[in-house]
Amino acid sequence: MLMYPQINPIAVQIGPLAVHWYGITYLVAFGLFLWLGTLRLHHPPFVHLRGAQAWTRKDVEDFLFLGVLGVVLGGRLGYCLFYKPGYYLLHPLEVLYVWQGGMSFHGGLLGVAAAMLWFAHSRQRPLLQVADFVAPCVPTGLAAGRVGNFINGELWGRFASPDLPWAMVFPQSGTLAPRHPSQVYQFLLEGLLLFVLLWLYARRERRPGQVTGAFLFGYGLLRFTAEYFREPDAFLGILSLGMSMGQWLCVPMIVGGAGLWLWARQQPIANKKA
Repeated sequence: MLMYPQINPIAVQIGPLAVHWYGITYLVAFGLFLWLGTLRLHHPPFVHLRGAQAWTRKDVEDFLFLGVLGVVLGGRLGYCLFYKPGYYLLHPLEVLYVWQGGMSFHGGLLGVAAAMLWFAHSRQRPLLQVADFVAPCVPTGLAAGRVGNFINGELWGRFASPDLPWAMVFPQSGTLAPRHPSQVYQFLLEGLLLFVLLWLYARRERRPGQVTGAFLFGYGLLRFTAEYFREPDAFLGILSLGMSMGQWLCVPMIVGGAGLWLWARQQPIANKKA
């Protein structure tokens, strides 16, 4: 049984200016997206596109800017609407208090989807082409975010057997009972494992929408599994059918991802020359 190491959430402080580790993990996530997006330019079908449809590093940089807005705004609004709608309806100004914490992946996903719609429309590119480009670059950012959760000592797991070698005590949970380090589980599953599988899958020519479908299904399934080890939010607890809010939000991802992949499977492979 391990004890949570009580990491200082502030990485650097100079006078009143404090740089938090959680903010640094966001910067790492965005940096990884830029690097992986640049590598993605050399994957089919993007390496074969010519003319106005050709992808460049500037496209990656421009989408990163839109994606950052989508992640931050969508993540915050999603948390307020999905997890505490009643509270924020009574305290609307606190929606802006991002320093108090509270971000939702599913809300961030919707924000990124809105960014993809805007990018596809403004560049006159097929939406599924944009989504297939972006999807394999996302899981490393999720992994970075879980590192931030662990450093903050938040989103700890459910109670675990003391015999579990990696069971961990999180004193900030209000009890000294051993718990699953669910942040680590999510880092390994929906971060590293999903990245490796999706990156290898996306390196070959795929039908439009298959990579996006694989991401939605893969993340939804892995997150759904990890939720069995993660402590549900105290103000929500376990919902109907014995599932947490995180699991319920994953259900449409699993169904939608599988449906999109099966639909895309029936479509012709995109022409390599636009």
